[in-house]
Amino acid sequence: MLLIDTHSHIYDHQFSLDRNEAMQRALDAGVKMMLLPNVDASTIAPMLELHEQYPDCTRVMMGLQPEEVKEDYKQVLATMEKELERHIYIGVGEVGLDFYWDTTFEKQQIDAFETQLEWAKQLGLPLSIHCRNAFDKMVKLLEKHQDGGLSGIMHCFTGTEDEAKAYLGLGFHLGLGGVTTYKNCGVKDFLHNIPLNRIVIETDAPYLAPVPHRGKRNEPAFLVATAQKIAEVLNVTTEEIATITTNNAKQLFHIAP
Repeated sequence: MLLIDTHSHIYDHQFSLDRNEAMQRALDAGVKMMLLPNVDASTIAPMLELHEQYPDCTRVMMGLQPEEVKEDYKQVLATMEKELERHIYIGVGEVGLDFYWDTTFEKQQIDAFETQLEWAKQLGLPLSIHCRNAFDKMVKLLEKHQDGGLSGIMHCFTGTEDEAKAYLGLGFHLGLGGVTTYKNCGVKDFLHNIPLNRIVIETDAPYLAPVPHRGKRNEPAFLVATAQKIAEVLNVTTEEIATITTNNAKQLFHIAP
């Protein structure tokens, strides 16, 4: 079984004591590739260091996560735009909008997001998009910028069926992670209505560990539990989910077989 974790922060400090062991657990579990989205200026170096150590089973993305948009966001974006010139990145991410805790930097988040949407179009790269408490604004911005040149993943999708259909209609894939295994996650109720060729799976490690690991630090090896839950809901084999979601990720991010 071959799985791709389309969203992992295994370069995070929470893995500082056992990162190599966690990487090996992932590989042993069948998670043969991990896609690493950036967060802010401070995460670029550790992310690239991990990628250099594991070039065959990791790929990197560049972007400014919305919760990290502060007063200096334009300087940070300038650093990231320069970084993208290196052409080692397979996507623009993690980007988006997040108004869960506060809206202090709402205008700045929107400006940063629109800037990064344009980068994705100019470079022909897919996006990894974070959206929390911002669905209406997100859809309006995607509609504004979608001219056929945008693609990517709505990371950690946990919304309604109507929201899923809106994102699918805009040309995006849905990233399903550990939350999909939670009892109160409504996505399972309409999962059979989502085209399988538009689904990818992810961990968001070290966050949002799936059942039966909920409450623990998440890690890429736990991706198997999410694949198993999706297979159970759709009444197919885990191997089928692995094959389909892996192929979807490879096509979306132009990863060679």
